[in-house]
Amino acid sequence: MSMPHATREPAYAARLERLEVVWWKRLLDVQRPYRWNLRRLGLGFVLDVGCGRGRNLINLGGADAGVGVDHNPDMIAACRARGLVAFTSDTFHGSEFARPARFDSLMLAHVVEHMRFDEAQALLAQYLPFVRPGGMVVLLTPQEAGFASDATHVEFMDLAALERMARAVGLVPARGFSFPFPRPVGRLFKYNEFVLVARKP
Repeated sequence: MSMPHATREPAYAARLERLEVVWWKRLLDVQRPYRWNLRRLGLGFVLDVGCGRGRNLINLGGADAGVGVDHNPDMIAACRARGLVAFTSDTFHGSEFARPARFDSLMLAHVVEHMRFDEAQALLAQYLPFVRPGGMVVLLTPQEAGFASDATHVEFMDLAALERMARAVGLVPARGFSFPFPRPVGRLFKYNEFVLVARKP
């Protein structure tokens, strides 16, 4: 089970790098509200699956915040260059972190929309054993404008789909919301996202 081939390519990693270093994003600190949103969830030590270049791990506090996993080796190289702990999908399972209940939480941020629902559910189930009982699972996906902005997106996943996915793997949904703006804004603003928080029994 893996994400579509396109997101494994060096070109995809290069695209994310270009988007990240746009001058106005740095000038305005556009990550500030997203950083606040993640930190208020109290994720503890997090396993960030589909970590990309490590933006969320950085927003959560850096190397002490958790471990990243991504199937794109260039993304993992970028994470490690930033001092983060990160592994490719292939190497994570042989690492010291691949132990049952090792993590307080699991995060898939802007990941599941890159695959079909059944593939996304299988990916979630694959990493769930690494979360402790009572731990948290956070799923984040783009709304309409964001979904349309990336040709590698495969299936639109709204809160109803995320809740269905969470329940299918035995999780208990706790809270779902639109961020940073109310839901209707997501049809125009590509950085509006769905956030589902669930608990592992």
